[in-house]
Amino acid sequence: MIRDVELNDAKSICDIYNNYVQNTVITFEEKVITAQEMSKRIKKITANHCFIVYEIESKIVGYAYASTWRQRSAYRYCVESTIYVDENHKGKGIGTKLYEELIKRLKELNYHVIMGIIALPNESSVRLHEKTGFYKAGHFKKVGKKLDKWIDVGYWQYDIR
Repeated sequence: MIRDVELNDAKSICDIYNNYVQNTVITFEEKVITAQEMSKRIKKITANHCFIVYEIESKIVGYAYASTWRQRSAYRYCVESTIYVDENHKGKGIGTKLYEELIKRLKELNYHVIMGIIALPNESSVRLHEKTGFYKAGHFKKVGKKLDKWIDVGYWQYDIR
């Protein structure tokens, strides 16, 4: 089931996200996030954008949200998407369902473009983005360094309108 995020979801979201923080280059964040910090992020995101979670038997197994793409006012119709699925629930279509719902909600909110940023290589994320209608719009080489590796970043774009 997909529903709006609640502040008391922060710990469950951290449980999913911190695995990526500690063990992958998928996020460029390098320090684990506390539930208190995640609660602050949830408040900030939900003030102007949408944040949803996917539950199975009352357990959060994935989440997605949209946030500010860039600070300048002319960018206000463009958002950046974020999506994470629990390691044990990958490959079950949860990411696709989350993205489809997020896109639907962003369309209702009159956004124009969604940007998905992917640390590369990451075939499963590329497939997810392209399956849901994103196309590659840019590629930056070796712009991040984590776990002793230089990481490329790809930009995937979804045109809502």
